[in-house]
Amino acid sequence: MESAEAGLRLAHQTGNRGSVPNGNLVMAVSATRRLDPNAGLVYANRLRDNALFGHSRLMAGQCAWAVAQALEARDGPASVGCLLSDLIQDRAMTQELLVSQPAAAAWLVRAAQQLGDEGIAARTVSLVGELGARNRTFRTIQAASVHATGLHEKNAAALEKASTLHLDGWARASALEDASAVRFTRRPEHAQAADLLKRAADGYGAVGARRDVLRVASKLRELEVNGGRSALRSGRVRRTASQLTDTEYAVAELVSQGLTNGRVARQLFISPHTVAFHLKKIFRKLDVSSRVELAGTWTRLPEERRATEPAAEESRLTRAGGVARARVAV
Repeated sequence: MESAEAGLRLAHQTGNRGSVPNGNLVMAVSATRRLDPNAGLVYANRLRDNALFGHSRLMAGQCAWAVAQALEARDGPASVGCLLSDLIQDRAMTQELLVSQPAAAAWLVRAAQQLGDEGIAARTVSLVGELGARNRTFRTIQAASVHATGLHEKNAAALEKASTLHLDGWARASALEDASAVRFTRRPEHAQAADLLKRAADGYGAVGARRDVLRVASKLRELEVNGGRSALRSGRVRRTASQLTDTEYAVAELVSQGLTNGRVARQLFISPHTVAFHLKKIFRKLDVSSRVELAGTWTRLPEERRATEPAAEESRLTRAGGVARARVAV
């Protein structure tokens, strides 16, 4: 995100409009994964502006995907049904997306399953399968094909294989989470499901995807294992000596952005009642008495936490960069 912001500043300074959509894409997707859906939508709207003025003709599919992720994160799967339907009907746009984004195929299948739309799921699997058949030496496309197919067929072994093929850290973690969901449907495999979830939490935590870490922690609680607490810590943002827990911090962050308890609940995969319970504790710990007062306090508190946050590890993108330069047969 720091690199994307620097690139956007440079692009604006030099008038290089062609680079702006790439920066906005990174910011939209990353902000959503970092549990900041409002910022994600700001950059998603900028992507729409880029498309309106013809600056994103070569990445229209990726732009639509970024917008869909931000909307789905804020308003739920039902909000993106029409967008996904239009996207999947445009073969060229969908192929551009599937080639460019290793996590997109599985995300589309997962979103379609949540919507109960078998047509979108099946067409996604078919398109990425065709790409995989034409590009057998292109590892990223092979991983996307195996992942989407395994998710569609509820094949845990295929999903675990996809996790070993993915070069992208977030996509690898999502394959592990999907494999866990399949194994969780079979009681004798609950222990394996829990182990896969813990590995997924570590993967999401490594790339700073706090929204996904919280979702996995919620699933671990459903499994009634002792790993939920440690999984949550893997995505922890320790920025100050404040006594807020991870979930309380996430609730406060979203409430301060103006989200209702219902929307906060959807973001954090908890009930509105639980959100209200956490808010009471947040108010007490921060010595505030209203949502408005919390929002005012929150403009200062995260900065104090960031001042003490340890430096994040550098992303290992060298191999992915090499793959991205390979020739793809579309």
